[in-house]
Amino acid sequence: MTIQGFPLSKQEISKVLAKFWQGLYAILKSGKEKSYVNNSKRKFIQLRCLEKQLGEEIKMDHLMIETRQLTKVYGEQTVVSKVNLHVQKGRIYGLLGRNGAGKTTIMKMILGLTSITSGEAFVFGQNIKGNEKRIYPRIGAIIETPGFYPNLTGTENLEIFAKLRGTSKPNAVKEALGVVGLPYKDKKIFSKYSLGMKQRLGIANAILHDPELLILDEPTNGLDPIGISEVRNFIRDLCVERGKTILLSSHILSEISLLADDIGIIHNGVLLEENSLAELQKKNGKYILLQVSDTAKAALVLERRFHVKEYSVQDDHTLRLYETALDMAEINKTLMLENISVTSSQLCNDTLEDYFKKVTGGEGIA
Repeated sequence: MTIQGFPLSKQEISKVLAKFWQGLYAILKSGKEKSYVNNSKRKFIQLRCLEKQLGEEIKMDHLMIETRQLTKVYGEQTVVSKVNLHVQKGRIYGLLGRNGAGKTTIMKMILGLTSITSGEAFVFGQNIKGNEKRIYPRIGAIIETPGFYPNLTGTENLEIFAKLRGTSKPNAVKEALGVVGLPYKDKKIFSKYSLGMKQRLGIANAILHDPELLILDEPTNGLDPIGISEVRNFIRDLCVERGKTILLSSHILSEISLLADDIGIIHNGVLLEENSLAELQKKNGKYILLQVSDTAKAALVLERRFHVKEYSVQDDHTLRLYETALDMAEINKTLMLENISVTSSQLCNDTLEDYFKKVTGGEGIA
């Protein structure tokens, strides 16, 4: 695979970038950085962008789910519009949105439970259309309310589903119940289960055949705080300890922020943003917003003089510094001595709730 505009492999580009930064360090040590910066501003920004693009290309090689312009229309109403989703292997992806935002519809299209109006969905690198028999046995899912026989026990229900699936592992039912903390061969029938126990049994059924990918629609919906914590813990264990990739949905921001590695914000059927939780927290925790005349030159000064590593370039004149204990008076003074104008520097403290309201046009979420 090559990166657009560069006739090199990713490995070759990585070597080029490494040599570039080594060379830049040598120039900085020699004291000739001023002329270098003035002549190389554009190249600096291009290589920063290339590093980001390279990282995205590497991520694309590890996608378990990818949708391309995925759209669903019911009559005159578009409920999902041109969604491009990217779920990476071995991570938990949280699809966050208000009730009715389109989360369940996206999951149903991926699982073949409702038709796709336009666009495509790929799972394990294969288009789901025409590959259903190869793809779906490798997926476990809960969509809306789990359906079980009310007059049977949890064990009896799972034994029936194991036979229907052709699950060959002898202790599959016992192991699945153990993972979610439900007793094996218990005499309590499903109709007597609490909501939390029903949710657990639904997840046990989803992992019964040891799938590689789990798709869970609102797995903590309706649970009490203790039940939510318990379900959250074993979902995390399924990912960390058992290597499962998990796509889950929720309308509860606090739950997504405690569980997900990556987050997609969906509103009125449109995927507004997709990013890692770490990047969203960087955007919305404490940071210093620095506005300058030349971000490329300022970035070099920050790295060389103040050893700043945690920052991002927003545009040609704006930087975000995530190390909030910096001596901004000294930084401003140094930048001015380097002929870099400082328009403003201020400490910001946004929350994920603030950010959600901003990207959805002012509407909050639980």
